[in-house]
Amino acid sequence: MDSRAKNEITVQGIAASQGIAYGQIFVYLQSDVEVPSYQVEPEKRIDEVARFDRALVVTRQQISKIKNEVEKNIGPEEAAIFDAHLMVLEDEALIGETIREFEATGCNIETCFQKVSSRYVQAFSEIDDEYLRERAGDLRDVAQRVLQNLLGQAENALNRLVDQRIIVGRDISPSESATLDRSAALALVMDSGSRTSHAVIVARSMKIPSVVGVRNLTQRVRNGDWAIVDGYDGLVILNPSESTLFRYGKIQERKRSFEARLLEANRQPATTQDGVTVPLLANIEKAEEVAKVKSFSADGVGLFRTEYLFLSAARMPNEQEQFLAYKAVVEAMAPAPVIIRTLDLGGDKPMAGKSDLFPKETNPFMGFRAIRFCLEHTDIFKEQLRAILRASAFGRAKIMYPMISGNEELARANAVLAECRAELKAKGVPFDEKLEVGTMIEIPSAAATADLLAQECAFFSIGTNDLIQYMLAIDRVNDRIAHLYEPTHPAILRTLRNVVAEARKRKIPVSVCGEMAGDPVYAPLLLGLGIDSLSMSPAWLPSVKYLIREMTMADARKLADEALAMGSAKEIYAKCDAFYRARVRMD
Repeated sequence: MDSRAKNEITVQGIAASQGIAYGQIFVYLQSDVEVPSYQVEPEKRIDEVARFDRALVVTRQQISKIKNEVEKNIGPEEAAIFDAHLMVLEDEALIGETIREFEATGCNIETCFQKVSSRYVQAFSEIDDEYLRERAGDLRDVAQRVLQNLLGQAENALNRLVDQRIIVGRDISPSESATLDRSAALALVMDSGSRTSHAVIVARSMKIPSVVGVRNLTQRVRNGDWAIVDGYDGLVILNPSESTLFRYGKIQERKRSFEARLLEANRQPATTQDGVTVPLLANIEKAEEVAKVKSFSADGVGLFRTEYLFLSAARMPNEQEQFLAYKAVVEAMAPAPVIIRTLDLGGDKPMAGKSDLFPKETNPFMGFRAIRFCLEHTDIFKEQLRAILRASAFGRAKIMYPMISGNEELARANAVLAECRAELKAKGVPFDEKLEVGTMIEIPSAAATADLLAQECAFFSIGTNDLIQYMLAIDRVNDRIAHLYEPTHPAILRTLRNVVAEARKRKIPVSVCGEMAGDPVYAPLLLGLGIDSLSMSPAWLPSVKYLIREMTMADARKLADEALAMGSAKEIYAKCDAFYRARVRMD
């Protein structure tokens, strides 16, 4: 029976890569490698370690080949994704723990490596920060390849698709997505994943529509089923009717026209129709992203996450290494501002091989992390602060502290910074004497004491992801309750309004650097509440800029006033969505 004759079913996921595709489904169910377990005879243990070394070499060659092909066919930024894979193979902690496990147990090396790598994958899977959580996928991808090479198994790849297909899988690794035949892969749909997963980044670069977070779709579809994938609204429509096919044909034409208008708007300033210009900045985590920031015409970097420097290496980067990384971004962006967030490690963001610094915790989300870690390990904190200060001599750097809970923590952090300033001055090392220092507002206690914090810093940046999570007691990575994560909850809006009011009294600017900032549905509401600037992933800049140019600030303020008077998060969202749709013309 032709599957197109079945009832039409619409499944909501997360829009990850824009575009619309129609075709038949290929269900890709990647199974974990089956690893036999046995004891290795003492006289053969040297050979067993040598076998492990050979598998690492072969894996490194495979990944290097993929990286070179991606760089040639897609681009250097996408190829840089695989630097993290290569670093995994150089991770002394991972390899060393595997050898120690082998020496202690005598089990075959595959079993030892699987046990150790699984522990690392689990640790990174539990990280709250979406960007850092994706490193679990890198680890899993590399571990799978090493095990396949140890066992002499063929690669489980997707590059042999015969016909054009929509690929539906539980998860798709970065290396698998990189080897896709672009002429055969119509779209990617994943049960799990996020907008920032490396597989999605590769798909986006190849202009392959993608939808993620469609829970258990792999169990509901079969090979050959027909579907539409809407990478704009995050929809998968199974067995689409003729009327739906016709409607989507028209939608696709309008979307292409709209994308052209987005690119045109991106070359213009983010100025509302009543003459208010809004600074739009970018969130980055490494120096290589500066080119993308500039290509999207960002007004600066509103959030430079520094954790990548620490998580992409097996050891703590020293002051000089950090200085060079920060200097590269600050110098390249000058005279635009670069806000560098100090280290947000600890608790739910463990660093490989540093269990002495990051002990296991029962509740890491509320635990020993970020500024709490830095204030206890002032040697590590001071190295970073000195590196940022030194980099400030080459442009317009700013420092921002994460997870500040109150005025005492802010005062302690500023005291350490003052020591670093004095040390550099005593040595005659130049830095920006007027360097601005700000704080993240992402803990309810910080929001409640914004009046006190505003007296001790030059700016606020609201991290809406954590603020919403902590205020509503919602773990947004918990599938069972993620639907309760509501950015338009009245408590969130009132909190944002109060933070802005206290900042106004001290005449300091307020930015938002969480996911709300990059969503054009929420952006007008934030601006209406008095937020001065928005910082987001570079790819979302055109959409937000386009909407800003289509609205007035007076209308945004009216939207905020009406939203603050409402009591339902869903009603507020509907109002924001209506505001957005009234100004975004798809014709």
